[in-house]
Amino acid sequence: MQVLLAVISGGYAVGAALNWGSEEVAEIMGDFGLSAAGLLAAVSCYSYARAIDSRERPAWLLFAFSSLMGAGGNAVWGWYEVVLGQPVPKPSLADFAFLCFAPPAIVGLLVLAKRPVTRAGWVCLGLDSWLIGGSLLTLSWSLALAHAARTAQSGAPGSVPRAALSLAYPLLDIALVSMVLVLHFRRSESNRSAVNTAIAALALTVLSDALFTSPLLSAEYQSGQLLDAGWFAGSLLLAYAPWGARRIHPGLEPAGHARGDRPHSRPITGSLPALTPYLAAAVCTLGILYNVVDGRKVDRMVVFTGCTVVLALVIRQGIMLLDNIALTQELAQKENHFRSLVQGSSDVIMIAAPTGTLRYVSPAAAGVYGREAEELVGTELATLIHPDDLGRVVHEVRRFLAAPPTEEPTTRIECRFKSGGGEWLNVESTVNRHQGGLILNSRDVTERVRLQAQLQHSAEHDPLTDLPNRALFTRRVRQALTGRRAGDHSTAVLFIDLDGFKAVNDTIGHQAGDELLIEAARRLQDSVRAGDTAARLGGDEFAALILGDGNRDRSAREYQVREIADRLRTTLSQPYRIGGSEVRVAASIGVAFADPGITPSDLMRNADLAMYRAKAGGKDRVEMYAPQMQAEVVRKAELAGRLRTALHEGEFALLHQPVVSLSTGEVAAVAAQARWRSAQGILFTPAEFLRVAEYSEGGAGGAGGPGGAGPDPSRTAELGRWLLEEAVEQAADRHRAGHDVPVAVRMTAQRLLDRAMPLGSVEALLTRHGLPSGSLVLELAVSDPRVPFDDLERRLTALHRLGVGISLDGFGSGYAAISALRRLPVDMLKLDRGLVEGVVESARLHKITAGLLRIANDLGMRSVADGVDLPEQVSALRAMGCTHGQGMAFSGPLDEYRLRRALVRGTFPVPGGAAQPALAGGSPGGSMAIRRGSHNETPVPPT
Repeated sequence: MQVLLAVISGGYAVGAALNWGSEEVAEIMGDFGLSAAGLLAAVSCYSYARAIDSRERPAWLLFAFSSLMGAGGNAVWGWYEVVLGQPVPKPSLADFAFLCFAPPAIVGLLVLAKRPVTRAGWVCLGLDSWLIGGSLLTLSWSLALAHAARTAQSGAPGSVPRAALSLAYPLLDIALVSMVLVLHFRRSESNRSAVNTAIAALALTVLSDALFTSPLLSAEYQSGQLLDAGWFAGSLLLAYAPWGARRIHPGLEPAGHARGDRPHSRPITGSLPALTPYLAAAVCTLGILYNVVDGRKVDRMVVFTGCTVVLALVIRQGIMLLDNIALTQELAQKENHFRSLVQGSSDVIMIAAPTGTLRYVSPAAAGVYGREAEELVGTELATLIHPDDLGRVVHEVRRFLAAPPTEEPTTRIECRFKSGGGEWLNVESTVNRHQGGLILNSRDVTERVRLQAQLQHSAEHDPLTDLPNRALFTRRVRQALTGRRAGDHSTAVLFIDLDGFKAVNDTIGHQAGDELLIEAARRLQDSVRAGDTAARLGGDEFAALILGDGNRDRSAREYQVREIADRLRTTLSQPYRIGGSEVRVAASIGVAFADPGITPSDLMRNADLAMYRAKAGGKDRVEMYAPQMQAEVVRKAELAGRLRTALHEGEFALLHQPVVSLSTGEVAAVAAQARWRSAQGILFTPAEFLRVAEYSEGGAGGAGGPGGAGPDPSRTAELGRWLLEEAVEQAADRHRAGHDVPVAVRMTAQRLLDRAMPLGSVEALLTRHGLPSGSLVLELAVSDPRVPFDDLERRLTALHRLGVGISLDGFGSGYAAISALRRLPVDMLKLDRGLVEGVVESARLHKITAGLLRIANDLGMRSVADGVDLPEQVSALRAMGCTHGQGMAFSGPLDEYRLRRALVRGTFPVPGGAAQPALAGGSPGGSMAIRRGSHNETPVPPT
């Protein structure tokens, strides 16, 4: 568009310079050509005014009207010259149209001007306009207009209208030029390109008008001459202004050229608005001097105009002086305000030059850095930053300065800053741009960084031993498997458990246990190599990460790691001096290697499995992981999974094993035992499923460990409830059928006191099924010394009053047999199977068993031997005073049908015949409680 505009304007100028080849064409192009250009400008400005919706619309409508008046004046001029072939009369309708061109344009320029916000601003706008217009009027009057005025005063016919017309053109042009200059210094920021183009178009039109009205050209002007090219180009430029100029709307400026970041104006360009009044006064003075030097009499018009210009300049300068005084006071107030803010701020504010030299440092530096602000001014910023942080800081500053300000106005940098005492402070700085340099708002965050480090350390370390905790240990194992050591398969993980630590807590207290753990952690930390990691995983469980040395020989690496593990085991098993006494614990250690493709979780699980295998193998030993360990865990997990659904699927069956009098062979009671007949038809004995079901309840350890792999306590409780309810219900049925034989149900002390078992549930069960007093015996297993005997005594006493018999199960094993005999209402003692099995072969066991039976007989209690499988055992036990026996020597566990047949028969053959006991005891009959202490029960005969 710009090239096309230049070509058309240039072509018109060339044609006008050559007089278009003929007078007729010159007149047509000089009149109707200019009319067409003006009409085009009018249509363009009008269309643009309708397309926009802003405060600029009235200005472009006024420009359209001005162009329309110019087009109308040229059309009338052409009508006289081209159509009628007559000279244009003066004055004429064309003159009226031409005179109507300037006023709308002047008003339009005022609309586009930046509006003052105060009354003083409006006054200054009017004074600036008069300063420019008055100075031009003085100069024009001195050069040409005075002559036209004197002509009008001569009184010749027709001279007054012609003189007035000759004065009107330049006066309107002077007013238009004044507005053009004022607008140039006060133009609005919006659509700047279009406004500048419109100003240029009007300026070109005014220049052509000035040349036309000058005495040198006005007398010889003819249509189609070169002067018309100025008007033609001005009209085309005004038509092009709203559409062709590149417009930049607010918020769409290119990056790096936002309003606040435009390059600073040159000093001369920026001073032109301030110099305008003085330039106008100078022009006015030149007009007066021209008359004086030329020897002319100074015209009163010139003197009047010059005086008004000087007066306007004085008024304007007075307003500016008052404005400057107000601005100076406001600036001083703001300066004091910001100085108070900077000096009173606890943050250190520094200004660095583009070279990195500090130009200003706020007084807060003395309190924060321990260095006076004057001492830091002139210092290179790089010399104050820690060398390890300098590269990172320089990189961040360069990146920040290269980024567009609109996208990243500020950045934040944290580094170490040298204080006056020589130590390094952690400093956080907010950085802003400032004239090519930087403004840094800095604060001391050393305490925050120290606190963060402490929190990080606390989150990753055990609070008691200060060793890495499970989270940090897991992360380091992951780093060892995925970092530069990823291909080193000699890396190993050791899981360590302190055997006997629970007894330390229970006997001498938790405080002593904590001291032991601290000492064990110290020994562990001192025993591992530099670069390895020792950690506490929780409780009495520790772990160690042994980094490999790249050795691919499996036997060599196993030997090396085993040697380390044995050394750790020996060190941890040394006596501990706690509270003036010597305490001993042992260590079970499991070892797993980082085999190819293993994950951190699998590696730690393998070490855990090996550790549980070490504990199961006798404790105080080192066990290397083998794949079959995981297979065993999977098998137990599958069994536990099937056990979870067995109760709901009705796969459990209740069997009863007779308890027989060793003297008469009579059935004195039946012991209830659960059997699991799986969906595959396999009948599992308690030796196969109860060790899983009761692992967490029987005191053997936690069911959640890899060695237990059993169900949760809720499943165990559910199985116990089912066993008790089923046994009571079947006993009630047998009682109604005439078989008054007590049923013995095994129950642990922990289960009896479990809050999940509502108080009074046993009593309610007896009432619901109508089981008479003396028909239920609870075989109590007390294997955990932590059982509260006070609560247990109260519970058993309440049950004993209702006629529930109490049998102490597993007598001769466990922790609390003597305390139970002393405090609990026990009716019977049930010998542990381990004593019965060796009573014939072992003289030592024979004496121990005889002593226990003597205690039972002296206390007036009945005794039951569990696991009596051989006739020799029957004879030996009967001779030692045992009253009753249970085992394959009489019968295995029976289903309900076979049990009732046995009860009808009433007796079993007694090996060796009937005999009287050596020691007096209770009667053979009566309420009895039977169940073995271990889970190696008598196998079930084929059914």
